[in-house]
Amino acid sequence: MPAPADTQHAIRRDERPRAWLDSGPEQRRSAPPNHPGASVNTTAPARPSSAIDRFFQISERGSTLGTEIRGGVVTFVTMAYIVILNPIILSTPDVDGNTLPQAAVAASTALTAGVMTILFGVITRLPFAFAAGLGINAFLAFTVVGQVSWREAMALVVINGAIIVLLAATGLRKLIFDAVPVELKLAITVGIGLFIAFIGFVNAGFVTATGADSPPVDLGQGGSVATLATLVFVVTLLLGGVLIALKVKGAILIALVAGTLLAALLNLIWPFGLDFGFAHGIVSLPDLSLIGALDFGFDLGKVGFVTLVMFVFTLVFSNFFDAMGTMTGLAKEAGLADAKGDFPRIKSALVVEGVGAIVGGGTSSSSATVFIESGSGIGEGARTGFATTVTGVLFLLAMFITPITSIVPGAVAAAALVLVGAMMLSQIRHIDFSDFRVLLPVFLTATVMPMTYSIANGIGAGFVSWVIVNALSGKAKTIHPLLWIVAVGFVLYFARGPLEALFTG
Repeated sequence: MPAPADTQHAIRRDERPRAWLDSGPEQRRSAPPNHPGASVNTTAPARPSSAIDRFFQISERGSTLGTEIRGGVVTFVTMAYIVILNPIILSTPDVDGNTLPQAAVAASTALTAGVMTILFGVITRLPFAFAAGLGINAFLAFTVVGQVSWREAMALVVINGAIIVLLAATGLRKLIFDAVPVELKLAITVGIGLFIAFIGFVNAGFVTATGADSPPVDLGQGGSVATLATLVFVVTLLLGGVLIALKVKGAILIALVAGTLLAALLNLIWPFGLDFGFAHGIVSLPDLSLIGALDFGFDLGKVGFVTLVMFVFTLVFSNFFDAMGTMTGLAKEAGLADAKGDFPRIKSALVVEGVGAIVGGGTSSSSATVFIESGSGIGEGARTGFATTVTGVLFLLAMFITPITSIVPGAVAAAALVLVGAMMLSQIRHIDFSDFRVLLPVFLTATVMPMTYSIANGIGAGFVSWVIVNALSGKAKTIHPLLWIVAVGFVLYFARGPLEALFTG
């Protein structure tokens, strides 16, 4: 992927097989002879200068303490919107007409993101940050609480997390992960890049829905960029692109700061509704009243057992494959994945991700999972869990200074997402499209994600099409048995609506 000057060197040095990454310091003095990076860079990594450096392997991964701090800050800046957006999504009334207090959801969202991000960084030493997953919180708000209470919905999230932890701890999740063909893993990276970019376009108002008209989406308002917020997005995007092309250190962070200053200036001259977070004060004590607000005593008079099972099934599949796809893409972009898509401490990463669902449900902030916006920090050079720890600490601080999290306008953060999406798209160059057995599943994986606003849907479309196309074109023996099982599971996942209607009568 194209990256700022301070990250390109590190990416080449770190793109080595996992066995090499997990080896001792002496074995890591140079790249394996058969690795393409060996001809580019054979210099030994800098010696660790501190206990923090040694623990997080900062020097060994070609990074520096300053780069990690900068990457952690950038990741937080691009993720901070979740503290404001998550309470808005979870404000939907449940089946009993009750709603979750937004202030409490905001505090729980920041607390959960901070705790899980730090935990993940320390245990896995990977630069992936955690927060409430957008797909799952939307599923809870727009589907689940139409039939159960919010306390029951969060209990379902905890059950989902426990199942994922069990799958990860027993190694089954890793087995399913290994069964996925390399081409699909690369397609997942490309799809996530397109998904990130699409989120950015929509959040900035650059792409809008047209309702019942055709086409279903349009440029801005009426086919033109008609708002100052969208203009700020465009300027920030182009500025970031120029800085990255010029290999300027901290390009994305500079673009974010410049875009925020531009938005503030324009808002002073021509007010366009920006709130920089200071109207009601800066510091406040967090409302943590939603911690432990669960109810496992499901009222089967309101919702059937089969419906509850389908809810859990959907949560598990969404959580399972969204996280797998995100981790795969981020590890590849960070240069920490080997040729098969494996990365260091993968089992621990999968277990901790399941714990994130348990903690998220327990705090009523929805399942906490790896955030694709972590790619912005990786784009700034973050390669270790120290950057993740920085992000986590900032989330904990955000509990007390929630208004600060809204300083960066959404349009500015959206520009960073589009830049990262463009970087991740570069992985497509490693896929051989000469075989249509590969082309169609890859195409469906990469396009269904942004078009349906779901990583899980894209992965499911890729898996099902891979199995069917290869099985019916003479390549059935090349399909891993677990891939068959996963494909069948996704067929059930896609058909959950009719199945639920069938069984509930």
